[in-house]
Amino acid sequence: MSGDAPALLKDILGPRALETIADAGSKAAPRFDRGVFLDAASGGLDALSIMERVRHIADALHLALPGVYTARLDVLRAIAPRLTHGFQAIAITEYVARHGLEHFDASMEALADLTRFGSAEFAIRPFLAADTPRALAAMTRWTNSDDEHVRRLASEGARPRLPWAARVPALKADPTLAAPILEPLKADPSLYVRKSVANHLNDIAKDRPDWLLARLAGWPQDDTRTAWIVRHALRTLIKQGDPRALALIGVGHGAAVSVRDFAVVPATVRLGDRIAIGAEILSDSSDNQRLVVDYRIHYARAGGKTAPKVFKLKSFELAAGDTAALRISQTIRDFTTRRHHPGRHEVELIVNGQTVATGAFDLLSN
Repeated sequence: MSGDAPALLKDILGPRALETIADAGSKAAPRFDRGVFLDAASGGLDALSIMERVRHIADALHLALPGVYTARLDVLRAIAPRLTHGFQAIAITEYVARHGLEHFDASMEALADLTRFGSAEFAIRPFLAADTPRALAAMTRWTNSDDEHVRRLASEGARPRLPWAARVPALKADPTLAAPILEPLKADPSLYVRKSVANHLNDIAKDRPDWLLARLAGWPQDDTRTAWIVRHALRTLIKQGDPRALALIGVGHGAAVSVRDFAVVPATVRLGDRIAIGAEILSDSSDNQRLVVDYRIHYARAGGKTAPKVFKLKSFELAAGDTAALRISQTIRDFTTRRHHPGRHEVELIVNGQTVATGAFDLLSN
């Protein structure tokens, strides 16, 4: 079989990236020890994952950077603009995370400066864990920054369930602690920031849904930017068919519709095949209806158990007496977060939180 193997994520921080960081360090500070950095950073690199490489490079920088810590922060500020990939800059911010806690305020200021080159969302977690009120106070001030990267760091860095990041005990115990950060960002002009705010709120939905629904009910949605955040923040609860979440986006629980020709094809597949899900939705109402249509697959598991997962299909307005044809397809393949097992997979079509049709497909063993 010919063709190149797909690139691995960890290779973003491979030998070429190390050379780039070394060159940037040498240009930023004549006393930067390029050789020491490359020797330390290269050693054992092949066996490390992407985030392990981030930490490994940060420790190599510790050996190569000249001067005292506060002077090293200035060198990092000079290195960052010379880098060529965001993950290289994340390795730079990780140096601050691993070696800057004793210089709390200077380190926080440095992270705000460095985040525009590669998000400092991971690097800020040790500071939140070490002194949550102090870190959150600084991050709340960042919400007034003219730089969207800094405003986004305020929200993203404090997410209770930030992927790939260390958990912060205080935020795990009370995920609403960052509310003073989210409030001033609820109509942020930057989509980059709004996505982070919505993701942060969606994190909270998984632990404190009542709090989230009460807070969002008080947000005026006459601003399209706020309305966008609310819709995306509620996505987990909407997938669960929560009537309160549906009401907040102007959707009733359930709908006056009929379903025709619901089908999941083919009926039998193997790993790597595609399934198609299709149906016609017919309005039974004399009024227009706003519909949120999802589908749920009950994935077969060992021992006869199943694991349901909801997927978005479409949100739209259905005119009185009208009909809409819906169709979506997906490949049945393994992910690091989901492994498939042979067996029957039930499929539900969900409209406004209620199941309106069911089908199934059988996954055969390869």
